Amino acid sequence: MTDTANPVPIPPEPDDAPRHWNPPKKPGIVTIFFAVLAVIAVVLILWAWNLPPFTNGDQVTQNAYVRGRTTVIAPQVSGYVTEVTVRDYETVQAGQVLARIDDRIYRQRVAAAQANVAAVEASLANSQQARASRTAAAEGQAAALASAQAQLLRAQADMRRVDELVGDGSVSLRERDSTLAALRAAEAQVNQARAAGAISQQDIRTVEVGRGGLEAQVEAARAQLKLAEIDLSNTVIRAPEAGQLGEIGVRTGQYVTNGTQLLSLVPPDHWVIANYKEAQTAHMAVGQPVIMKVDALAGAQIRGHVERLSPAAGSEFSVIRTDNGTGNFVKIPQRIGVRIRIDPGQTLAARLRPGMSVETRIVTRGRQ
Repeated sequence: MTDTANPVPIPPEPDDAPRHWNPPKKPGIVTIFFAVLAVIAVVLILWAWNLPPFTNGDQVTQNAYVRGRTTVIAPQVSGYVTEVTVRDYETVQAGQVLARIDDRIYRQRVAAAQANVAAVEASLANSQQARASRTAAAEGQAAALASAQAQLLRAQADMRRVDELVGDGSVSLRERDSTLAALRAAEAQVNQARAAGAISQQDIRTVEVGRGGLEAQVEAARAQLKLAEIDLSNTVIRAPEAGQLGEIGVRTGQYVTNGTQLLSLVPPDHWVIANYKEAQTAHMAVGQPVIMKVDALAGAQIRGHVERLSPAAGSEFSVIRTDNGTGNFVKIPQRIGVRIRIDPGQTLAARLRPGMSVETRIVTRGRQ
């Protein structure tokens, strides 16, 4: 039988016994290390994104491309290609022969035009000879008029003397009538000589008018000859300027017409067009330095300067204009084109090709 009045006492737990588990505390130097790493990461992010306090005013865009003048070579005459003297991607000089077109037809056209010029020049020479003949005839008519006028003066003097003698009966009326008839004949001869002289002058005028038409025909024939010679010279297709050719799109024996694109020529002068957001152009000005990275050159840097800024945003040059008259308006940053001139004396600049992608950085804190 157990004595419930006097229970057995339970011994107390020791004070140093753990009540629950706690992780061990890390040393303070590890916390400091991670804090420094976090600060460095934030600083690198601010520097990479060009955010304060690392803002330097440079404006960067990847929307930039190398540009150049691509010249399309096309014939001005039609015909079969007889020779192609160049190959793909060949470098040519100004005036170098690129291709030839069959010129036999055009040579015959030149010969026909030359014969036409000779014919109209002969007609003009005949006109000049005819004018000389008409002029001589007019001089003869002038001499005949002078002779008729002299005969008229003589007849008039005879008539005056006969009139005086008729009064005293020294000359009969028959002789007076004969003298009067001679006077009237002399007057008629003078009138006839004057009419003949007028006809001679009209003949000269006719020859001169015809000569003007012949001279116009000569000029037209010479112009036709010049056109035929131009067409003949255009059968030889030459490079308009120095540069590098693209792919040759014409083959020997091919029939081409005027305006058919045969090949393309790219001159050596290049530039860069960079499209910046409108807010980025606030401090841009002509002459500011530019640093460019070209993807095709493994990120190599090329230097240049701002040459010109576009007079309007790119949307203003689009064929279909955006209509913002509706109520659903969303502000979209526009792009402003910047033309960048590549500085001379850079070896890598010779490797640029139109269409290459470029990353440009404009130093806006420079000269403005």
